[in-house]
Amino acid sequence: MFEYLKGVRQEMKKVVWPTKEQLGTDTVVVLVTCALFAAAFWLIDTGFLAALKGILGITLS
Repeated sequence: MFEYLKGVRQEMKKVVWPTKEQLGTDTVVVLVTCALFAAAFWLIDTGFLAALKGILGITLS
């Protein structure tokens, strides 16, 4: 167990942590990407539902 923790400590010394600016930029990129994917899936879902309604003649109440 001691050797394992020693190895973990050595590996943690090799980690390069991001700066506050990098962290902020990466966070914004992730949030924008998530929003774009959410909008894309919503558009696809809406289009698919409209196609099904048109093809099958169903209505949802």
